[in-house]
Amino acid sequence: MILEEALYQNFGFQTFKPGQKEVIQALLNKQDTLAVLPTGTGKSLCYQMVGKLLVGTVLIVSPLLSLMEDQVIQLQKKGETRVIALNSSLSFMEKQYVLANLSSYKYILISPETLTQKEVRQQISRLNIALFVVDEAHCVSQWGVDFRPEYTKLAQIQKECGNPLTLALTATATADVKQDILQQVFSKSENIKEIIYSVNRPNIALIVDKTDEKAAKLLNYLSQLKNKGIIYCATRKTAEKLDRLIKEQTDLKSAFYHGGLTANERSLLQQQFVSNQLDVLCATNAFGMGIDKPDVRFVIHYDCPDSLENYVQEFGRAGRDGQPSVAILLYQKGDESIHYYFQTETRQDREVLNQLFTDKTEIREEVLTNLNEIQQKWVQGFLEKEYTFEELEQRLLRKEKDRYRQLSSMLNYINEAKCRREFIQHYFSEKISKKTQKNCCDCCGLFFDNYQAQIVQSPEEKEISEQWEDILLRLFKE
Repeated sequence: MILEEALYQNFGFQTFKPGQKEVIQALLNKQDTLAVLPTGTGKSLCYQMVGKLLVGTVLIVSPLLSLMEDQVIQLQKKGETRVIALNSSLSFMEKQYVLANLSSYKYILISPETLTQKEVRQQISRLNIALFVVDEAHCVSQWGVDFRPEYTKLAQIQKECGNPLTLALTATATADVKQDILQQVFSKSENIKEIIYSVNRPNIALIVDKTDEKAAKLLNYLSQLKNKGIIYCATRKTAEKLDRLIKEQTDLKSAFYHGGLTANERSLLQQQFVSNQLDVLCATNAFGMGIDKPDVRFVIHYDCPDSLENYVQEFGRAGRDGQPSVAILLYQKGDESIHYYFQTETRQDREVLNQLFTDKTEIREEVLTNLNEIQQKWVQGFLEKEYTFEELEQRLLRKEKDRYRQLSSMLNYINEAKCRREFIQHYFSEKISKKTQKNCCDCCGLFFDNYQAQIVQSPEEKEISEQWEDILLRLFKE
């Protein structure tokens, strides 16, 4: 089979992006595959195309409702009608209809929470699953034990499905995260193909701006960046505050996006942003995963991210088309305190567990009603004998240490004095190649005032500008 012909017939593309063909070929060779491909390289096409070439259902475990909705829309635009998102946004009647007709769908996108429900597992196990996909697979490690423990049950569900051909996709994975993915997604695999590409995005310039006047700096950047962009915030309150500020102080069309909005509101905002009805979106990390918008020219972090993994994922949503873009991190001393607060909350959740156990094997019934959602999930895992109390406590302690270490690395990046791009590559255990690009980072002499002219130009304007530069150079040489 000539894969390029199948690519053109099914998707209208004449060539593959880096990594795509390797992943597809490995899967067609029946190899379980871990693929780490940079944002913007079309990871979803890998499983979409394999689904076209294999008999059976493609089951895609996906972390966010907005991501699932976006993937459904993408497939429908390509003429695929046998696609459904099975998640909490469905009504009871809609869910029952989908479950009763599950075998009629070619692509099923599903959240880990929905996948672990008993009635869903029973129906899924009856399908002929051609490919089991874990999309945004870094979430297995990032959210697995202390936030969304359903991710830790993937191996059991794969077993119930007959251990089908499996693909794990992500844009970033440190050595530790990769190991978590291999242990939790490929625990039954003997022949795993690893296809790893660099996290480096040469077209995205990196800037850290340390300031005591973040709001003023933000408005100044926005006055010069005339293309579409995302502003990331640590909390819902800040996202809403910045949206009001931008509306009051600029003529930009902005909106805020966070998990407190309804599914319909989030879906509408995402579509408005993709279709250029909005200039700027002020968002928490609930926004952006898998967003199909190639021309985001800037990503500004108003607050300090909690990890370099998340930071690279988020600023990677800029410049998916390969055009010059910029990632700006505004940092004010003490910004990291919000993440220490979140970590304290997690520790308090864990400490509550000690109140539930008498001899570490029994639970006092009277306190169960006072538990929050995540605590109830932990207890449920204990009751289902997935782990002992000691094992759970050790997992949570290890995760707390990981989060402190990740935040420390993020602060080291902010305070880096040499090269930010090399710092990122070193963090992800990549071989650092000889630097050839001139627009690297502020540590390497990049000045925003000079670089922003490349960003605000359209590709056509940039081409004309480059043509004039060539003409002038020739004239001076003559």
